[in-house]
Amino acid sequence: MITEHFVTANVTPLDHLDSLSPNEVAKLQDVNQGGLYRLFRQCSLAVLNCGSELDSTKQVLEKYRKFDIRVSHKHRGIQLELVNAPASAFVDGEIITGIREHLFTVVRDLLYVGDELEKRCEGLREGENLSNMVFHILRHAGAIRPHVKPNMVVCWGGHSIGRHEYEYTKKVGYELGLRGLNICTGCGPGAMKGPMKGATIAHAKQRISEARYVGISEPGIIAAESPNPIVNELIIMPDIEKRLEAFVRLGHGIIVFPGGAGTTEEILYMLGILLHEKNHDLPYPLIFTGPEGSEAYFETVDRFIRSTLGDKAAERYQIIVGDPHEVALKMREGLEAVTTYRKATSESFHFNWQLHIPEAFQEPFEPTHENMADLKLSRNQSDCQLAASLRCGLSGIVAGNVKEPGIRAIETHGPFELQGEPAIMEALDALLESFVAQRRMKINYQEYQPCYRITPLAETAACDDQS
Repeated sequence: MITEHFVTANVTPLDHLDSLSPNEVAKLQDVNQGGLYRLFRQCSLAVLNCGSELDSTKQVLEKYRKFDIRVSHKHRGIQLELVNAPASAFVDGEIITGIREHLFTVVRDLLYVGDELEKRCEGLREGENLSNMVFHILRHAGAIRPHVKPNMVVCWGGHSIGRHEYEYTKKVGYELGLRGLNICTGCGPGAMKGPMKGATIAHAKQRISEARYVGISEPGIIAAESPNPIVNELIIMPDIEKRLEAFVRLGHGIIVFPGGAGTTEEILYMLGILLHEKNHDLPYPLIFTGPEGSEAYFETVDRFIRSTLGDKAAERYQIIVGDPHEVALKMREGLEAVTTYRKATSESFHFNWQLHIPEAFQEPFEPTHENMADLKLSRNQSDCQLAASLRCGLSGIVAGNVKEPGIRAIETHGPFELQGEPAIMEALDALLESFVAQRRMKINYQEYQPCYRITPLAETAACDDQS
């Protein structure tokens, strides 16, 4: 049944996940605290809302407040009953095939990250436990492909970018695709969609029939960044920290396009890990790139990194502006170094077990007002630890911009407060101000109202906090 904007329909899987146990169905429909229904509904709505320009989870949920999803067993197996679903997910009353696949990916991943997965990781130290959890989720999703040389390029960048920047991401994706490289992104629009779209043309030219376009999301962000239609492998991790670890474990090299707070969070995550002494000799190509005219953007990002983490951090990446061909060549060279290193060290090609990720980057950070104010933003700690704290601060800003709990917390208690060493806070404030001026914080806003407040502390207070 179709109305002007909504569809009510029954959907069955194509070729997998065709049956569930009564216990699994009960979990998906459990509306109590701790039940899966809320997450199930929110993630399902996100994949059905493909192509939306809304980047606020709260706005999406309010627009489709009458949406509902139910699970039932018929003689043919599992069936999802969609009530008041976005009409854009259907063509002539039939759900679009790619969206149908994504819908059952939601069922797969939400059910798997439960008791069964927890049991697989019992008896391991906390850091090992979390890394093994990431591995099991990726393997269960079919993302682990042994016997294939390193060819997965992770592309990070903003969902709120201009047309000029978006076209550039397509050109880079095209050059990567011509070289047989696969693409992994955060699965949303903008710089997450562009590289995949460019690569599809190149893969078609090279007659690569099994190209991979991996999109990795998590429940808190997926409604604000609905999976783009090119994604053919959608994976939903339990939280942002495991999402980030999945990127760097599954990927073999990273390209960063212009973005906002979320992109900076990803940069800090990667640099903080690479700054750890155990990763000193580990090859991991990291390239920042954008079209001509983005020089000022990367100068601002580079200045922020050097001002906070130091020149040593800047040695781990290179900046290439306006040259998609050179980006692809440098990435291919980097992947050859990765292949040589993993052969020499007998490391697997498909999952980077050797990369040491400190627990500070693995522990889930809840962006409450108290936790944001308590972040230690001072040089009186290792560069790795400072990167972890800065990463949490940027994660909180993303939550305040687009995630429902963060938006509601800001509405109730006002902006998050970030406080720390004056030089660091000055660099952070300058970075964020540039993002606001360039409209990189959100897709839709008349005048952006910051969800944060930057407060420099006196030098002595900043040092006392670290003692």
